Amino acid sequence: MMTKEQGKRLNEILDLQEKVVSMWLEYWKDFSHFNTGPFWVIFLMLVVPLVIIYFKIDRTRAFQIGFYGFNIHTWFTYSDAIAMRTGYVYYPFQVIPVMPVNFALDASLVPVTFMLVYQWCINNNKNVFLYGVITSAFFSFLFKPVLNAWDLIKLDNGMNYFYLFLNYLVILILAIVITKVFIYFKHHPKVSRSK
Repeated sequence: MMTKEQGKRLNEILDLQEKVVSMWLEYWKDFSHFNTGPFWVIFLMLVVPLVIIYFKIDRTRAFQIGFYGFNIHTWFTYSDAIAMRTGYVYYPFQVIPVMPVNFALDASLVPVTFMLVYQWCINNNKNVFLYGVITSAFFSFLFKPVLNAWDLIKLDNGMNYFYLFLNYLVILILAIVITKVFIYFKHHPKVSRSK
């Protein structure tokens, strides 16, 4: 049961959280709205990959590729939310101001890129991990520095591109392993015996 002190502290946090959301909305209206160039760059990073995957996904393996991509999306969203909440990464421009992460990167550009690489690997009998590492290096050491130069991402509190790369690798390994486990389950169903 919640104590009086705990309830008081929780209410203080919720009040501060409400103020922060309000500040983000005001900030977005002043600096990151529809009439700014960065808004449209981020908007394109959100929409274009989704259009591409719609036309390019191998529909015979759509569930497998989609499951892998959803893993990438989920883990990136979690890690991005942690990095933002702890002040290691922040995004000066947003498409959706109340999202605690860069929605375009976490929900579209990054997972769709990994999905297309994964699809190419499984359709051409290539090593998913190897090409995932190459994709991770591209995002960490080429793409993110460009975003940083354009003020679309900022790193703080000692965060650097190598740490981003390690984060990509952990997420890549998680997505590959979880996908393989579920593929195994699909091909080795447990037969239930009803009496």
